[in-house]
Amino acid sequence: MEATTMTHVPTNNTSIHGPVVEEVKGLIRVYKDGHVERSQFVPCVDPSLPLELGVTCSDVHIDKSTNVWARLYVPKTVNKSSSVSRLPLIVYFHGGGFCAGSASWSCYHQYLARLSAKSRCLVMHVNYRLAPEDLLPAAYEDGVNAILWLKKTRNDNLWSKLCDFGSIFLAGDSAGGNIANHVAARLAADADEALIKPLRIEGTILIQPFFGGEDRTESERRVENNTESSVLTLASSDTWWRLALPRDASREHPYCKPVTIKKTRTLVCVAEMDVLMDRAMEMCDSGDEKMIKRVVYEGVGHAFQILDESPLAQTMALQMLCDIDAFIHHS
Repeated sequence: MEATTMTHVPTNNTSIHGPVVEEVKGLIRVYKDGHVERSQFVPCVDPSLPLELGVTCSDVHIDKSTNVWARLYVPKTVNKSSSVSRLPLIVYFHGGGFCAGSASWSCYHQYLARLSAKSRCLVMHVNYRLAPEDLLPAAYEDGVNAILWLKKTRNDNLWSKLCDFGSIFLAGDSAGGNIANHVAARLAADADEALIKPLRIEGTILIQPFFGGEDRTESERRVENNTESSVLTLASSDTWWRLALPRDASREHPYCKPVTIKKTRTLVCVAEMDVLMDRAMEMCDSGDEKMIKRVVYEGVGHAFQILDESPLAQTMALQMLCDIDAFIHHS
């Protein structure tokens, strides 16, 4: 499956496309004429996995007209017996400020293979359209269409044999957490619930979800641009929003805010050193405590579970896998 196109970002700030008007160093550069260049921040890999992980993987097209595709992860244990009970499905959305990232990034490929094995779940990682070429709500629309694709193909392939379509969890980290929340909200409307039946969204798993606002929070002021604490800085956060939101929208736009979903269980994974910490905590405080569970991972920053290789981060990443497993299986 074709991954997100990555182009070398030149060192100078001018080119045939004119001056640079927006930039997150090392990730993306946008020129005056609208040309976009993305760097190879993380290697893109094919769906192969080491045998010892105990997970098989493949890529599928969801919508060829928009080039939206997904990477599927299946724990090998389900192939040992035809009598095995059907497994929950995690539909996952990657981070990257809505503007970067790919389902083929090596860091996600490794992490989601581990998540599939640990949680005993099928995982479908959606490679949605990116801003600024496709502004929000394009990513939300791709998420909804991914669920409709599941409904359409549920009797055509392994899903009908292996998947418990009554136990679907929408999950994602950073911008992907925002997408999971907003897609779940769209599907929770009465009309859309009928649209996806017999599928059922049982819960959402929001990992350091990317929400924002014009007023600065305490964690935003504390972490700000300290890259030692968090790979996401306040400056880059503001840039991602400018690139992803509809033209002339501020950070008070509804896309920047979490949506409360009354009938859906939610797990919120918070990193203590994350610039977004307070946004996630506010979401938990404003919701039904019976439906929202929060876990705070101490001493680690944004995206630690996929990008930080320190011993502490690795320990916390393993704990996160255990927390997700317990949330899904009510253990």
